[in-house]
Amino acid sequence: MAGVFAYESSEVDWCEDNYRHSDNVVEYFNTMSSFIFFLISPIMLYLLHPYARERNLAVHLVWLMMVFVGLFSMYFHMTLSFMGQMLDELSILWVLALGYSLWFPRKHFPSFIKDRKSFSRMVLAVTLVTTLSSFVKPTANAYVLNCFALHILYSLCVEMRSCTDQRVLRLAKMSVGLWALAISCWISDRFGCSFWQKLNFCYLHGIWHILIVVATAYGSTLIAYLDASFEIPYSLPGLQYWPKDDWVLGLPYIVLKGTTKTRKGC
Repeated sequence: MAGVFAYESSEVDWCEDNYRHSDNVVEYFNTMSSFIFFLISPIMLYLLHPYARERNLAVHLVWLMMVFVGLFSMYFHMTLSFMGQMLDELSILWVLALGYSLWFPRKHFPSFIKDRKSFSRMVLAVTLVTTLSSFVKPTANAYVLNCFALHILYSLCVEMRSCTDQRVLRLAKMSVGLWALAISCWISDRFGCSFWQKLNFCYLHGIWHILIVVATAYGSTLIAYLDASFEIPYSLPGLQYWPKDDWVLGLPYIVLKGTTKTRKGC
């Protein structure tokens, strides 16, 4: 049992040189770049609170779980232990499961699912099975998680076909662009390590950490906005950016221009 907590007991080893900057940290920059989770998550919790309060406070669980993703990512890259790998990957799986449960459009539910509670139970059951099966072939976990991300991307593309709002379309393009850039860094670090070692630049996985957190902020806000438009249309949701709305880059969030008083009665 102690072996699963041992340093370098994981089969996964990223491109960064081990122990180059510290005798106690295997991958120093990959570990330090995980701090971005602790910076972005509290901000997104604050920015999305008005939407979560009106829609469902469970929305906050997504970004609370992202804090744990950052914590387990730091632990994994600090030790490259088998337990660190599993905690890192399974925390991402549960973030995706939460997102599916909260935001997957009702119109795309399987025919035998009648409400969101039943859908959430189905997602929970699938997630539990996937969690247990992930211990069978741990090296395949990352690829499975990226397949889930591809399905989310496909679902977003389907939803955006009928959208004409330029502000929403810009957010969608930024979300996809950031995700594509992030996954390119992940793939390059995983399969092009020898090339990057020749250039003495082995930090793409750390850049992936930064890009994927920002991509998640953009993507989750887009999904939440679409959800608000269908589930709480009386709130008149809109998009803004923090810290300044007219900046080219910033963290997107939802503003609710309406209130429960504007909800239409029967």
